[in-house]
Amino acid sequence: MPATSSPRHEVVWLHHAGQRLGLLPTLGGGVAAWQLDRPEGPLDLWRPWDGQTEDMYKLASFAMVPWSNRISGGGFEHNGRFYPMAPNRVGEPYPIHGDGWLQQWTYNQRRPDTIEMSLESRGHGGNPYEYHAVQTFTLVDGGLDQTVQVTHLGAKTMPYGLGLHPWFPRTAGCRLTAPVQGVWLSGADPLPTRHSSEFPDTWDLRRQADVNGTLVDNGYTGWPGDALIEWPEHGLEMSVNVLSLQQLCIDGYCLLYRPPQGEAFCFEPITHPIDAFHLPGRPGLQTLRLGDSMSLSVQWRVRPASAVR
Repeated sequence: MPATSSPRHEVVWLHHAGQRLGLLPTLGGGVAAWQLDRPEGPLDLWRPWDGQTEDMYKLASFAMVPWSNRISGGGFEHNGRFYPMAPNRVGEPYPIHGDGWLQQWTYNQRRPDTIEMSLESRGHGGNPYEYHAVQTFTLVDGGLDQTVQVTHLGAKTMPYGLGLHPWFPRTAGCRLTAPVQGVWLSGADPLPTRHSSEFPDTWDLRRQADVNGTLVDNGYTGWPGDALIEWPEHGLEMSVNVLSLQQLCIDGYCLLYRPPQGEAFCFEPITHPIDAFHLPGRPGLQTLRLGDSMSLSVQWRVRPASAVR
């Protein structure tokens, strides 16, 4: 069902090559819907917003900036100073997913197929971060190009990370493949407790993992930035390519959120593991000085399912 604007939040639509992308600048700079036109009607490539709720977890997708996932310990230490961080979601004991998703963005629609959303954030909710963020969405033939960039505005250096949080519809036959090398196992929090190159049953993304099953809310390591999602019921597959990883020739991180119930799962390109602020070496975090930037660029491509695997 197409997402429609609510009285409080206008959906801004992009159109190109048989696709529709609806964006919500005033609701966390999130995505309301990404749909593919088919003879039988629009097909949702990301789980659509219902047009009513202001719970950003119900959006089709949102950007995670200036960090992704959880930070434990009530905050983090940087350059000899402790920076307190408060929880930012009801029912969640840790600050999660940054604070960009909790603020209103402005937008500039450059072309019918391209929109740019921006945010200047200074100490939102008592956070120590001061930054300027830009999201760019461009519909292209066969898919979507998406970039999120953050520029540090504060006088003191700060550690930064980024991520994208799309929700994918799941069918009984939906499968996810990604050439990862390891996974962070976790406690019930779920904060990482141990890294492993051996995967629990049904967790091995290298072998067409089932996106239906028991709970997975874990970060993977050694990811070169490419993945494949297959929907055999729709005769479609989607490739994921993180350009920022491939251009730098480094391995990155991704996260699978596979809830036991519901009609959707998350596969998240991220620049650092869960709670990297408290892991040895702070893997993936980038320390930015005034005026420094970092970005995450992803190509999402949709095509008919391949007959050979």
